Amino acid sequence: MIGIYLLIGAVTLLYVYLKWTFSYWDRKGFPSTGVSIPFGAMEAVAKGKRSFGLAIYDMYQSTKEPVIGLYLTLRPALLIRDAQLAYDVLTKDFASFHDRGVYVDEKNDPMSASLFQMEGSSWKGLRTKLTPSFTSGKLKAMFETSDSVGDKLIASMKAQLPETGSKELELKKLMATYAIDIIATTIFGLDIDSFADPNNEFQAISKKVNRNNFEDIVRGAASFLYPGLEKFFVRIGWKQEATERMRELSNRTVDLREENNIVRKDLLQLLLQLRNQGKVNTDDTVWSAESTKNGVKSMSKDLIAGQLFLFYIAGYETTASTTSFTLYELTQNPEVMEKAKEDVRKAIENHGGKLTYDAISDMKYLEACILETARKYPALPLLNRICTQDYPVPDSQLVIKKGTPIIISLFGMHRDPENFPDPLSYQPERYLQDSKNYNHAAYMPFGEGPRMCIGARMGKVNVKIAIAKVLSNFDLEIRKEKTEIEFGVNGVPLMPKSGVPVRLSLKK
Repeated sequence: MIGIYLLIGAVTLLYVYLKWTFSYWDRKGFPSTGVSIPFGAMEAVAKGKRSFGLAIYDMYQSTKEPVIGLYLTLRPALLIRDAQLAYDVLTKDFASFHDRGVYVDEKNDPMSASLFQMEGSSWKGLRTKLTPSFTSGKLKAMFETSDSVGDKLIASMKAQLPETGSKELELKKLMATYAIDIIATTIFGLDIDSFADPNNEFQAISKKVNRNNFEDIVRGAASFLYPGLEKFFVRIGWKQEATERMRELSNRTVDLREENNIVRKDLLQLLLQLRNQGKVNTDDTVWSAESTKNGVKSMSKDLIAGQLFLFYIAGYETTASTTSFTLYELTQNPEVMEKAKEDVRKAIENHGGKLTYDAISDMKYLEACILETARKYPALPLLNRICTQDYPVPDSQLVIKKGTPIIISLFGMHRDPENFPDPLSYQPERYLQDSKNYNHAAYMPFGEGPRMCIGARMGKVNVKIAIAKVLSNFDLEIRKEKTEIEFGVNGVPLMPKSGVPVRLSLKK
């Protein structure tokens, strides 16, 4: 009998707790989405029907309210729909939203202290120190390495095509291989060729990073939704294989460089400057990382590994997706393709017939194509912040309380006809000087404000290299009927459900 009473008591307490939790936004006076206990906005994700980014997009479309409360399982969060308010949160009101609210434990788990995850003054200090790593001069010095990876991409594609006629290739997988090699060479400084050796060490790690098994889903959700739980997992020694292998690879590479005084023009070399000299040299011609601080290291090897891991995660999927989606859209928009091809041809011709960094910089129309791809297919379909001090919502009586997670649906804002007329059409002209007929506050595929993507310029260069080489070497077949890419239900990035098929042939 006592057991029955205890069970009834436990069920009652659970019911009261859930009702209290899922009435949070009602108590705070905010409009909210329909409540689905216990998953909230994550119900479609839990049922395997939508990816996280698309589930948030569904919430965006369900209302016209400028801000709306929702529930990320048991955690109340606020979705900002108003483009200007979202822009202000990331820029002029940054002081109230300067952290992301995801897992980080700089002291006990330094590899978690990446630029993406770090908070407050720690983030600001590292961001300031790393900024000189991404100047045009530094990128220009790395260009030759990136260009050689592009040549391997073209050689691999040519080997798969018949001498006459066309063939359909799945570009997402090809561009993923290109992106992995770009990152391995320009960031980690590893001499690999995944086109020739798809089973190399970096590829093996990459496959473990991109798994979609139970363990990785739990750890990913904990890092984003329940940082305290992720901290517990780390403290009890629950290691993730991909993270540990990346740590070992990074530390081994750092030891090799320092013990043999090896100098390469890549991002790791700049991190070694920061480690051994306390700063990244602002002279773009100086790449030496010899210690000038009597052996004192200002950056641990694990902290370096954390930054390299971040640049891998941030650069791999974005480069592969943006490149393949752009080429796919070109096959659906013949006028756009012709303009892009002419833009590439003229830029190369104006620079001695060679694809150089300066030639890439002169491809203004191709740049507009990439910007339009980043609008229609933002690599990360959402941005997240956490309120770091109480924030009165402008023109209302509402107050966002400190500690509230903030979500901005880029996919929603970028495909909202109120921000971008005819949002599903592919119009690079939106970004050219004579046009710009869109809501500028709504366009932020690389983030905005002090925490916008530090490597955005590097990413665009690598995307332009691949597209310029493909357009110079192949004829892309125009699709007779326009079709929209279907997205898968796994992960946070927009993952094409059936790849990105493009039919092409050797240029005649």
